[in-house]
Amino acid sequence: MSEARRVTAPANPICVALDAPDWDTNRAVASATARSVGAFKIGPSAFIGSGSGPLGHLAAERPVFLDLKLHDIPHQVAGAVEAVSRLPVAYTTVHAAGGRDMLLAAVEAAGPALELLGVTVLTSLDEAALRVLGLAGSTENAVIRLAELALEAGCPGLVCSPLEIGALRRRFGARSEGGPLLVVPGIRPDGAAAGDQRRTLPPERALAEGADLLVIGRPITAAVDPGAAARALAMAVGE
Repeated sequence: MSEARRVTAPANPICVALDAPDWDTNRAVASATARSVGAFKIGPSAFIGSGSGPLGHLAAERPVFLDLKLHDIPHQVAGAVEAVSRLPVAYTTVHAAGGRDMLLAAVEAAGPALELLGVTVLTSLDEAALRVLGLAGSTENAVIRLAELALEAGCPGLVCSPLEIGALRRRFGARSEGGPLLVVPGIRPDGAAAGDQRRTLPPERALAEGADLLVIGRPITAAVDPGAAARALAMAVGE
């Protein structure tokens, strides 16, 4: 197993997902929430819509998680990760399903400052969806297999749904014992609509299971007052 760096999560575990395709919308949400969150996530819609220019503005306030979920041949992914390493970004993602060689190439290209997170199974998928893809067995087993690939390649962290946090902690250990950083989307406060997320938990339960960074989008960004929504979530998790 390659030795992964010890990666540090923000003290505040809330990472607000800035997924609008225009910078004005994302800037307004970032400004309203910066005091209540620990990090900002930029996904494909925002990155393709606005480019890399806004990343510096965000990084001046909070660490930036560029969530591109790279998945291609090793050479292409290595080139993309190297390019990301030159941006003001703390974390980025690669699909563990890309395989060992792709993951090794990505880890080598990441450099000393960029933390690479291996994506296991998307929160929009469940066991029925995995069967359609030809993947037999439980979602939990698929997540563990992909997590092993990513960690053996040297990724210091993983992306998983809230429902697999406990299984990953049991398999790979707590953070205090050298276990991986767990970045967890699919966070939905009690009573919030799940949308296209199929494997969800409230933020308090996800943290109790062992999550390190909670990626929260629409419960904040679609709120009438995103700042108030972020403050309420911060209070709920003790920040």
